[in-house]
Formats: sequence, structure tokens, C-alpha cells
Amino acid sequence: MQLKVNLTIKPGQNIRAFYLTFIIVGIQVGVGILGTPRYIFESARQDAWVSVIIAFIYMLIITWVMFIILNQYENADIFGIQVDIFGRLIGKILGTIYIIFFMAEFLSVLLSYIEIIQVFIFPTMPNFVMGLLLLLLVVYCVNGGIRVVVGVVFIFSLLSPWIFVLLYDPVSRMDFTHFLPMFDASFTELLKGARTTSYSFLGLEILFVLYPFIQNKKDAKLPVYIGISISAFLVLITTVISLGYYSPNDFNLMTWPVLSLFKSVSFSFMERFDYFIIAEWMMVTIPTMVLLMWMITYGTKRLYAIPQKTTLYIISFLSLIVCTAINTDFEIRKVSDFVNQIGFWIVFIYPLLLLPIVLFKKKRQKSKGSAK
Repeated sequence: MQLKVNLTIKPGQNIRAFYLTFIIVGIQVGVGILGTPRYIFESARQDAWVSVIIAFIYMLIITWVMFIILNQYENADIFGIQVDIFGRLIGKILGTIYIIFFMAEFLSVLLSYIEIIQVFIFPTMPNFVMGLLLLLLVVYCVNGGIRVVVGVVFIFSLLSPWIFVLLYDPVSRMDFTHFLPMFDASFTELLKGARTTSYSFLGLEILFVLYPFIQNKKDAKLPVYIGISISAFLVLITTVISLGYYSPNDFNLMTWPVLSLFKSVSFSFMERFDYFIIAEWMMVTIPTMVLLMWMITYGTKRLYAIPQKTTLYIISFLSLIVCTAINTDFEIRKVSDFVNQIGFWIVFIYPLLLLPIVLFKKKRQKSKGSAK
């Protein structure tokens, strides 16, 4: 089957650019933000907040590069672009790498959230049960198509931001001497800290996949930049609060410092409010998993003409097997580390390498066209 570079999207599948803000936030703000401050602190110490700002600026640059690449085509996604640039065989191989990465990213989010549930609430609950419940929600949402997926992300994005307001208690207990001496970390350490944020900021690649479905493409840039800014702000504010609230020794004793911040929040009608937060965090995690699963099924359909529902059921079944087999913290960390390492190159480096190749080929095509 010949893979079309430029797509024709049915009117019922178009989405407005406005929703890109919620899509970007929905796919970036997941379980990664819960542990990010610890990993940044390991590299940049009290200047970890500077690393977040550096990562934010770099994300804006990468997004700008992505838009330049996409604007060279009439209505193409990354799968069609790679086939157009590298040929059918290499293009499909590169597209398959993207799909495998989406699968690994999906499994990482699924396994991490199950681990959080087990550690904080239900230590004896089997992975199979929690995995099945989450996957049923994902299957139900993705089965409805792209507009249902975007609708779910939009609604959950409106219902979950209030969680961060509850961090008022740890803010009142911050010790600002923890930030001293400021700007003590070297530039290399700051860059290492910025790189560790890549796991939290993965998901930016959805722009490469979703772009053909955007109805008013001229208005797409602003919502994407707003979404990135919101994601970066949430990581920045949780990092700053964690730095001020925890001592340096505390960071070495916890895996999810942001989640532990909620333990200090208490109400007279609820003794362990952090239990409620963990349950509520499902509204933050589900949009990430739903969007990743949709990209897996869509990418498989694009490259291999396999119906999305078929891929959905197969991947869900395999994911259930994997989350049942992987049940130790060490194994889950290995999956997350793999996603972090591969994701850094795929999401934050590859577009920079792809841009000059795309521009060169397009310029060459125009030269040939004008010569004729």
C-alpha cells in the first residue's frame, strides 16, 4: 500500500487549534512531574529551578522547529514526512521506531501509576487488577475516535488543576535558605538538570502526529506555546516548592517528592488527604495514556493499514500482560529510564536533525519545478 504524504481528513474528525493547549498539558503533565524535582536536584542542587527554565526555552525552540517542518507540507504528519524524505522502507522503519517509543512511553506511565497506588494505598493489590481497570478506561475512550479522545482530555484538564492549589500548606513552610547559595551550579550541571526534565516534558511529539487533524492550522502556534508554558510552569512551581520544603537529605529518601508534599495537607473531615490526591491523580494520568494509545493505534494504521480498533485491543492485552509481569521498583525504573533516554533523542534532538534535510529536499523540489 502506498502511504500518502498529505492527508485528507474527514470533517467529523477535525479539531480546533484551541484544544491543543489542553492536549499538550494533558500529555505532558502526568506521573513524571511527581518525581522530577528529585532528579533535577541530583544534577543542579538548589539551582534546579534554573534547569527547568532552560528546558522550557529549549522546548519553545523545538516546537518552533516542528512547526517549520510541518509547514513545508500541505497536511502531513511525521509518518508521511519521513516516507517522503527517506523513502518508503527507511521511512516506515523510522515510523515504527516512533510507534515502539509510544508503546514504551505508555507502559511507563501505566506501570508508574500502578506502583504509586500500591505504595501509598493498596500494597497487596495485584498489578493485574489495577492494570485492567485503567486499560478498560483507555480502551473506552480511544474507541470513540479522535474527537472523543480530545473531549476526554479537555474535561479532565478542567477537573484536575485545583489539585495544585492544595500546595498552599507546604508553601507556607518553605525555608528560603535552601536556595542559597544561588547560581552555585555550573552551566554543565544546569544542562544536565535540564535534560532530566525530558521525561516530564515528553509528549511534545504529539504535534507531529496530530497536526493534520487541526482545522485552523494558522492559529495552532499560540495554543501550543500556551500549553508548553503551563506544563513548564507546573514543573517549575513544584520544583521550587520542593526545594524550599525539603532539606537536601530529604531528596535522597523519597521517590515522589511532589506527591509527598500533599501529606502535609490535612482537613478535619479527612485524615489522609494524600489518599484522595492519589485517586484524583488518575484524572491527570488518564489523558496521558489515552493520547499515547491513540497515537499508537493511529501510527499503526498509517504505516501498516491495520484498523485502529484491532491495534487497540492487541496493545491493551499485551500491556496487561507486561504490567502483570513487571512488578518491582527496579524493573519499573528501568522502563522509565529507557523512555527517558530514548525520548530525549526522539523528541528533543531528532527534529533538529530532520529540519535541514526537509528544507534541502523542498528547496531542491522547487528548483526542479522552476527549471521545468
